[in-house]
This record gives sequence, structure tokens and C-alpha cells, in this order.
Amino acid sequence: MDHPLPTQPATGWQPELDELAERKRIARQMGGAERVARQHAAGKLTVRERIDRMLDPDTFLEIGSIAGKATYDSTQRKMVDFLPANGVFGRGQVGGRPVVIFGDDFTVRGGSADASIRGKYQMPEHMAGEYRIPLIRMIEGSGGGGSVKTIETTGHANLPGGINSSSGLWLCAQNMGKIPVVALGLGSVAGLGAARLAASHYSIMVRDTSAVFTAGPPVVERLGEKRTKMELGGHEVQVKAGTVDEAVKSEEEAFERTRRFLSYLPNSVWELPPRGPRTDDPNRRDEFLISAVPRERDKAYSMRKIIESVVDKGSFFEMSKGFGRAIITGFARLDGYPVAVLAGDPLYAGGAWGAAASRKITRFVDLAQTFHLPMVHLVDCFGFAVGLEAETTATMRHAVTAISAIHQSTIPWCPIIVRNVFGVGGGGHVPHTQTAIRYAWPSGNWGSLPLEGGVEAAYRAEIAAADDPDAKLAEIDARLQRMRSPFRTAEAFVIDEIIDPRDTRPLLCDWVAMAAPLPTLGPSLFTMRP
Repeated sequence: MDHPLPTQPATGWQPELDELAERKRIARQMGGAERVARQHAAGKLTVRERIDRMLDPDTFLEIGSIAGKATYDSTQRKMVDFLPANGVFGRGQVGGRPVVIFGDDFTVRGGSADASIRGKYQMPEHMAGEYRIPLIRMIEGSGGGGSVKTIETTGHANLPGGINSSSGLWLCAQNMGKIPVVALGLGSVAGLGAARLAASHYSIMVRDTSAVFTAGPPVVERLGEKRTKMELGGHEVQVKAGTVDEAVKSEEEAFERTRRFLSYLPNSVWELPPRGPRTDDPNRRDEFLISAVPRERDKAYSMRKIIESVVDKGSFFEMSKGFGRAIITGFARLDGYPVAVLAGDPLYAGGAWGAAASRKITRFVDLAQTFHLPMVHLVDCFGFAVGLEAETTATMRHAVTAISAIHQSTIPWCPIIVRNVFGVGGGGHVPHTQTAIRYAWPSGNWGSLPLEGGVEAAYRAEIAAADDPDAKLAEIDARLQRMRSPFRTAEAFVIDEIIDPRDTRPLLCDWVAMAAPLPTLGPSLFTMRP
């Protein structure tokens, strides 16, 4: 006798799907209408608005959408309240390329650590690193870890770094050598949140609404220093200090800067940077360059105008402009190929490397090395900064670190000597461990020390013994000036080639076509640290 198969209830799993939809609806309300309105009144977007505006439309795939803290009725079966976790993350796309994105939700307990779920902070780090996908962090609050209130909920004090209590910064440090990481400080960012902001390749804050500090004003005031949020950690403080790379006018501008930054980099160190559109003639010659550098050696000029002239039009993306200002750093394209650009800025301290400029060089060279970007170096370096400030800020130590980073790098380099090359700093214009193609403009001016001021020291006795010391000084100076011509150096083949400045772009485009495919893929021996 045949037995009929049991039939599934007509509802199937619809009740559970209805409950799932309801939980998601509540979670999308974040901290509630009142707190969302407060966020908007402060001139800030909510975390979900930020993610939607950062990513390509309709590409966000959320993970952990209903993670949070629920309360139930006496039967423990019906949920009566739900507070979502104060972090939202998932996968999406930027410019058609995959990213992992995480954002703090300030409307839930103000981004407080004791309202967080540790796994939601750490899984994005694991996922991005293991799947070799760029990571975007949108930070507002303290994030992760434990807070003062946590002791009441756990019944014991948190031991930083104790068993099962890692802050996750080790993951951040590991990812610095694997994938591009961008961090946006979009409000008050303190403690571990500030550490996660700094542990990135590129960090941004918004001028009027962001503040970043190790500990906020209440803690600092208890130690005897009364400061407002902006006095303690506003953009003027943090950009100048080099804690944060960039300060922008709005969150929308921060999203756009993020998109541009990522466009120059590969998804991970296991790939080469993608070639962009070829929209500019590689053989273009700019007449401006022949007179870009004044004949008078004591007159400054705009290195940024030279950069804009030789790279693909509109492609220069400057970073950390407000820090270490004697050095200019950024990305650009040459015939579509992404390159790193390092340049001296004669408009600031004559391009001499102080402590801040040296730290900036080290970070940037390590960034280019990590992601296999060829380096274009437009050289104008008077050497290391000198004087009491240079000594009290440990310029020598930081500058030697920068020189070491240059010599340890294995990426291709192409230096263009625009004007000055002096001292130990000048000697670091190219790694000595590789055969770099080095060009010089006729304006090139180099030596162990500048003649200006150096003649008196080197010929002190001869000048002092002369009947007319001023005439003797002028005679010696004229003799040396005749021998300082860059053509004399080229005769001895100490400089590779002296070029017409107008040929700079065609030569760079020719070089990058050879250099771009060369780097060995994978993690570098010397990767970038925060």
C-alpha cells in the first residue's frame, strides 16, 4: 500500500523570514530617529548614508546586519527590543573594483567601546587581508576594546592584550603590508579609534566636524590641561603633526579623495597597479619648462607647476601637503601608468630635509615600495636642515632613516635633477643599489656643500692672508663658479644625461613603459608601517 508523503506546512519558513525582515528594519533605524536627527544637525551623515555615498550604487552586501543586543519577554521567545551593534560592514565596489568597508555608528552609544561587538571590528580586517581586497574604515567614536563602564558588565577589569582581548591593531599592522587601507575620521575619534585611523596608508578628516586625539578633553583636563576638542585634536593640529594625511571641507570630498587614492593602487601587493586611460600625448613638450627655474640661484620657483606639466594632465594627486612641507609627495600617471612622485619644494626651507620632511619621505617611499609603484623624483635638495631646531627635533636620525628607506627600496627610480643636490640628503636622490636612469636639467647645481657660504670656510686662511680679503674671495668664487657647470660633471660621466627640460615628459613616459612591469609581486621585505 502506498503511503502519501508528508506535506510541508503552507507557511514554510515565512514566519522566520518575516522576523528576519523586522530585525533588519529595526537595525537600519540605527540609534533611532532622535539620534539620527542629532547626527544630521551636527553636519554629519549617518553610517549607512556614508556607505551608500562611498560605494558604487547598489553594490553594498552587508554582513552581520542583525548583530546587536536583543531583549525578550518572559517566555524568552518574543523579542521586545533590539539595539544594533554600533558598527556596520560588508563588501561593495569603488570604481567597479571590490572593497571591504566598515563604519562606526555614532547614533548607537556615540560609538562607545562598551556598545561594540569585537567581531564586527576584526572580521573586516581578516576578510580584506585574506581575500586581498582594499579596506575602507569610516571611524567616529572610540571603537573596539573596553571602556570604563565595561568593568560593570564583565565583573572584572580589562587587561589590554590579555587572553582573547586583542585590540586588533596587529591585524591593522599586518594589512599595511598586504592591501590598500584608507581611514576616514568623520567626527570625534579617540583612543583605539584614533589608532585605527593612523594605522592606514591614507587618512582623512573633515575640517569643521572632526577631531582626533589619544584621549579627549575630559581626560586631558583631569591632568591639568584644559582644551576644546579642536584645540586638542582639530585638523590644524593633526595635519601639521602628520598624524592625519589630509583635511577636507566635507564628507563628500573625503569620499572622492578616497576613490582617487585607491584608483592608483592595486587591489593587493599580489597585483600590479592598473594602467589608467591614456588621454595625454606621451610626447607632449611644454615650453613653460625651459624657463621654469630662474637663472638666479637665490630665487625660488613652483615645483608643483613642473609636476603638473610633466605628468598626465590632471593626474597629480598630492598627499600630506600640510606636513613636512619641504617635500612634495603624491601619485600621478605617465601615459596611463600610475607612479609615485617625490619632489623637493624650494618654496619651503629651500627644500632642505628637516625631521618632519624626513618622516614624510620614509612613509612615502615605503608606501610606493609596498605597492610596487615606480618612483619619479624631481630633485631639489639643499641637504639636511641645520640649526638648533634641526638638532632638537632629531633631524639627523629621521633623515638617515629616510636615506635608508630609499636605499632599501627595490622599485624602479627615475630622478630628474631640477636644481640643487647637496650634502648627504642630496646623495639620497636615488638608491645606490640599482641602475637608475638619471637626468639633469641645465639648471642643475650640485656639490658636497653649496659654494655660497662654503668658500669662506674652505679658503679661510688664504682669504685672511690676502692684502684685500674681499677681492681674494671674489677671485676664488669666480674660479670655482666656472668649474661648477653641470657639463663638467657630464664630461666625467658622473651624471647620466643632461636634457632639455621640455623633453622631461617624453623621457619619463619612455622610462615608465620599461619600469612598470618590472617589480616582483607579493609582500615586500620592507613594507609600510603606521
